[in-house]
Formats: sequence, C-alpha cells, structure tokens
Amino acid sequence: MSRRPVSLARRVADSASIPFGITLQSKSRSTPLLSVGLVLLGAFLLIAYSYSGSGWSRGDIDAGSKFQGGVSCTSEVHQTLLFLKKAYGDSMHKVLHVGPDTCSVVSRLLKEEDTEAWGVEPYDLDDVDDQCKTLVRKGLVRAADIKFPLPYRAKSFSLVIVSDALDYLSPRYLNRTLPELSRVSSEGLVIFTGFPVPQRARAAGIPKFGRPAKMRSSSWWIRYFVQTSLEENESATKKFEQAAAKRSYKPGCQVFHLKSYR
Repeated sequence: MSRRPVSLARRVADSASIPFGITLQSKSRSTPLLSVGLVLLGAFLLIAYSYSGSGWSRGDIDAGSKFQGGVSCTSEVHQTLLFLKKAYGDSMHKVLHVGPDTCSVVSRLLKEEDTEAWGVEPYDLDDVDDQCKTLVRKGLVRAADIKFPLPYRAKSFSLVIVSDALDYLSPRYLNRTLPELSRVSSEGLVIFTGFPVPQRARAAGIPKFGRPAKMRSSSWWIRYFVQTSLEENESATKKFEQAAAKRSYKPGCQVFHLKSYR
C-alpha cells in the first residue's frame, strides 16, 4: 500500500552517492507514486480513526472496566455472589449478566448448583480466551448493543445483573436500556454502578467506550428509578446488606436491587 517514511529517509541518504542528473530523473519519476502513497496513507488513517471513535474495543475494556479510582464493578459481582445467593435464593437459578468480562461471571455462575447463566457483552468479543469462545459457541454469551432491544423474550431470566455498563450511558439511552433489562427479568434486577469521584480524579480519567463514565450519586439513581417506575426490592436489599455485614464487606461499587416490571 503506502510507502513508509523510513523508505523516504533512506532514499534521501542514498542520493548523496548518485550523480545529480540521475537523482533529478529518479525524483521526477517517484513524485507521482509518492503523492498517491501519501493520499492512501491519509485515507487509511482517517478510516481507522473513525472506527475507533465509533466503537468500544476489547483494549478499552481491559483498561476501562476499572473506573476512575481503580474499582471494577464486574469484579465486585464476583465478590458478592455469596451475598446475592443469600438475598435471592431460588431466584438465582436462571441469571443473565450484562457487562464487560461477562464470560468470567457466566463461568463462575455455571459452577453453582442448579444455576443456569447467560451473558451479554456490551462492547465486543474480539479478543477473548478459549473458555469464553466456548461459551459463545454454545450460545451462552453474545455481544449486543444494550442501547437497543435485547434479543430475548420477556421474562426469559429470573434475575438480571448489570455491571460496568450503565455508567457510560446518557439518560437518553438509559430510558431505553433499563426498561429493557427489566423486561427480560421476572424476579429482579441488580445494578452495580461506580461511586462518584472527585472532579480532579474524573478529569484525569481517560474516556472509555466513546464517552467518559458518568459516576452518578445514589440520590440521582433513586430519583431516576422513581421516574421510570422501577421499585426498590427492599427485601433483597436488606438480605444482601445483612449478608455483607456478617463478612465485614465494604462495597467498592453502589448496588441497587430493583423489582421487575409486573
């Protein structure tokens, strides 16, 4: 395709040992090719930039599943599975996880007795390990843009767990996504979101997934849930907090327990 800059430098260096007249002839012949090469290189870079700006890559996930402040809410899901089982009991028998690194959560859930699990990766599944590829081939994990309707029937799952995903959505898309997550659950929705961070730390964070994460306060989320007619599951909240307190667990993320739409 295009010529690399290093070849241009080599051509200039070599010209010192070539007679001047021959050098002029060589330059005159190579100028059109050089122009075409530079145009092709520029076009390639523009296309690559546009794609990188419009999508969310696995490289972004690796760096971005940790929010500003270094807390991964997907990791928090792993740490709190025992508490979730205490809170939801038999409702944990058919679980959908939505968020980055969903393969790890699904793999962990499948090891639990009498538990079926599926996962939705909101970004991409291009760079995953063999275990994750196996889950994809079995149809247990898929990539899907959560800003649009999920490919599942209503109440397909008893419980839906979301982590490291909603903080990157504006209210406009939350208005679509949250009702959709509730639609596919029959007995509850658990949301893990990041805690608000100081302005200085937020400014230092690198925007991920096409936009910076928006760390919202618990009061903001509660108001939003009320506006969208999503009710708190007070019983599950109480059981979860009691189980966490017994283990002296200090949450690194906010956890909200919501009832499914009736």
